[in-house]
Amino acid sequence: MENGKLRYAKRKVDLRLLPAGLSSFERVNARRAMIEQELDVDLSSLAVNAAQLGHSEEKNCENMFGAVPIPVGLAGPLSLTLSNGEETTVHLPLATTEGALVASVNRGCKALRGVQVNTTSKYHGVTRSIAFRLSNQESARPNGPLAGRATSNWIEEHESEWKSIGETTSSHLKILGYEIDEKDDHLFLTIAADTDEAMGMNMVTIAAQAIGAHIEKSTGVQFITVASNIDSDKKPSVRTHTKGRGYEVFATCTLQTATITEILKTTPEAMLATAKAKLELGSDIAGAIGRNCHAANVIAALYLATGQDAAHVVEGSLTDTIVSEIPNSKSQIPNIQISVRLPALLLGIRGGGTTLPAQKQCLNILLGKQEHPLHPCRRFAEIIAGAVLAGEISLLAAQSSHTLAKAHAKLAR
Repeated sequence: MENGKLRYAKRKVDLRLLPAGLSSFERVNARRAMIEQELDVDLSSLAVNAAQLGHSEEKNCENMFGAVPIPVGLAGPLSLTLSNGEETTVHLPLATTEGALVASVNRGCKALRGVQVNTTSKYHGVTRSIAFRLSNQESARPNGPLAGRATSNWIEEHESEWKSIGETTSSHLKILGYEIDEKDDHLFLTIAADTDEAMGMNMVTIAAQAIGAHIEKSTGVQFITVASNIDSDKKPSVRTHTKGRGYEVFATCTLQTATITEILKTTPEAMLATAKAKLELGSDIAGAIGRNCHAANVIAALYLATGQDAAHVVEGSLTDTIVSEIPNSKSQIPNIQISVRLPALLLGIRGGGTTLPAQKQCLNILLGKQEHPLHPCRRFAEIIAGAVLAGEISLLAAQSSHTLAKAHAKLAR
């Protein structure tokens, strides 16, 4: 503090001021050398292989000075029956530093071999919510701004007009629907858009900005901001859990007693008891939004490996896992039906980190190079649901047999 003013430390070097004509690889190395000198640290382990760099320094990370490697392990094969009836077998590249995760998912995949695993999905679109401040008094244009119900009426009556404004911002964007909410003196317009093969968050944000500006100009209400939290982007919310966002996906299977005892090393009764205590009662006490074992673990590992925006694992954590008893005609010991509902998967196969060299190769492992009848993003989402199901089965079994701690002691230390 000096003369009542805070003094802020400034860097001695500006990482943006680099010699002209350097390649991306050279700029990364130059920044790392500058930081090492300024901070007196060794950053040699962050050095980047030029072949792995891709366009990350230009399009994905500002002031890039290196990369942190994340180990990638392979789980599978995992066999699924997708929503279009296609039967497929996939392998799962999982990027993680958590020992035992890949082994756990792999065991879940093993338990699902020879088991019918069905996936279904619904695309809600990528959402953005636009906030407006309303006038305190009702008035009619052009004499003054609209307010309250008058603004809602204008939005509904001029739907094709403002939709067209938004859709002209990208040839890959189509607005699927919208919702209007009001609170105090504010109105919120939430748009949902089809963004083709891209995850599309930037695409829909640009469209929302254009729509907000058009509505402000046309009605006189004050355009406050895009991303006003009703869309709950990268945040948990009851609305997202209930209504879904991006891809809402389900995966279901029935486990026979033999599979549970021979592969999962537990019993149906123990799994049912653990599910009741953990997923139902424990989740109730905590007020959990999303009752699952560790869905975020599997989603995060797949997101990191394939170049997705990892922060969207927040929406993935809203997954519900449901375990129910199925009567067994051949025995008094029941079979178990396990299903997962993932209400909000935000993902894409184009743009962002998906085109970086290593991430693109992991996408090729997961989706293959040949074309399939099911939309590639929907296919991706349903594969993730199947992977989450495998992970949920394995962890639930480990907790039921009291081997969770043992597995982590063996593999994660």
